[in-house]
Amino acid sequence: MYIRRNLEGKISKYLKTPEIIAVTGARQVGKTTLLQQIHQGLDKSLFITFEDVAYRQLFDTDIQAFIELYIKPYKYIFIDEFQYAKNGGRQLKLIFDTVKDKKIFISGSSVLDLTIHAVKYLAGRLFAFVLHPLSFDEFLAFKNQELHNYLNVKKENAKLSAAMLEMIYAHLEEYILYGGYPRVSLSQDQEEKKEVLRNILNLYLLRDVRDLMGLGDDYKMISLMKALSLQTGNVISYQELSQITSLNFVSLKKNLNLLEKTYIIGLPKPFFTNKRIELVKNPKVYFHDAGLRNVVIDDFRRMEMRQDKGALWENFIYAELIKEGVDVKYWRTKAKAEVDFILNDKIPVEVKSSQARTTVGKSLHSYIEKYSPAAAYIFTRKTEELFKIGNTAVYFLHHFTKIPDVSDDGKN
Repeated sequence: MYIRRNLEGKISKYLKTPEIIAVTGARQVGKTTLLQQIHQGLDKSLFITFEDVAYRQLFDTDIQAFIELYIKPYKYIFIDEFQYAKNGGRQLKLIFDTVKDKKIFISGSSVLDLTIHAVKYLAGRLFAFVLHPLSFDEFLAFKNQELHNYLNVKKENAKLSAAMLEMIYAHLEEYILYGGYPRVSLSQDQEEKKEVLRNILNLYLLRDVRDLMGLGDDYKMISLMKALSLQTGNVISYQELSQITSLNFVSLKKNLNLLEKTYIIGLPKPFFTNKRIELVKNPKVYFHDAGLRNVVIDDFRRMEMRQDKGALWENFIYAELIKEGVDVKYWRTKAKAEVDFILNDKIPVEVKSSQARTTVGKSLHSYIEKYSPAAAYIFTRKTEELFKIGNTAVYFLHHFTKIPDVSDDGKN
C-alpha cells in the first residue's frame, strides 16, 4: 500500500526541467516506492535498479551501450540504488552532457553515497532532495484522512474541542512512540511495529554503518546509539560518550558524523553572536525518527508513564522542523539560559510536554529582549494563545500545528 508523500508533489514540479533529480535518505524511508509511484504516472518511462548486477555492470563498463539500451528509447529514466555504481557521477555527467531531452532520477541510501559518487561531478546539473520518515502530517493523512482534512481546512483561529484534541493526540502519541517509517505505520499491532523497527535497525541501518565504517561488529556503535538515545535533547558530552563506548575522541567524532550523514541522528549546533557570554561548543543530539530511538533503548511505554517525555516532545518538534527544511540551532549562555531551538538564526522555539498557562520562561524572555525577533513559538498541549513581548509576537501552538513559515523572519 502506498502512503502518499509530500515530496512527490515537490519533485513533480521539476519534471520538465533538465536537471537530474537525486533522492537520498535513510534505508527503508520509501525512496524506491516514491520513485516507482512517479514512474508509473509517466509515459516512456523506465525504472531500473543498480542492485541488479547486469544493469550496473553495463553502466560501469560500457556506457555507450547503456545509453543506447536504457537512455535513448525513454523520456524518463529512474535509477534506484545508484550508489552501487563504481563511477556513477562521471558516467552520469557523460549522459547528461551528450544525450539531450531526457529526465533522469537517481536514489541513494545516504548523503555520503551521492556525495562520493555523483555530486562532485554534477555541479549545476543536479537537484537533490531528502526523503525522511513520514512527517506527522503524512502519518495522519494515512491513519485518518477525514481528521487530516478537517485540520487543514479549519479556520486559522478556530478553537479545537477537547474531544477533537484527544483524537489528534492519540494519533500523535502513536507516532512519537513508533515513529514514521512507512512499514511501521502499515503494521497492524504494537508487537509487529516493534519487530519491524528491530529489523530496520539491525538489518538495514546498522548494516549500512558497518559497511561504510568497515566494522567487523557493531557493538560499539550500538553502545553509542544507546548513549545518544539517553542524551536526546541534551548537549552531548564527548567525554561521557567516550567512557561509555570505549571510543577515542577521533573515532567518536567519526562515528557521530556517520550517524548524522546517514540520517539517523541530528546534531544541531549552538547559535551565538557573542562568544564571551554565549556557549559555543558541543551540539545537541536528536533522532530523525523517535521510533528508532525508542527501539534502541527498548522503551515503548505510554507517554504518561515516561520520565523522558519532555525529550520525546522536543525530539518530535526537531524532526518536524528538519523535514520542513528549516535550519535548526539552539541557544545557550554561560549563565545557563537556554532556548530549545533557533530557526534560521533568528526565530526562537520552546517545547513544553504539557502546559495550561500561557507563560514565557526566563530564558526565552532573555533571548527576546536580546534579539527582538519578529516572532517566538511555544509548542504546548493545552493552550493556543498569542501575546506580545515588546515587538515580538509570542505564539502558543499545539504540538501538531504545522511549523510556521520562518522564511520571512517569522511573520505570518
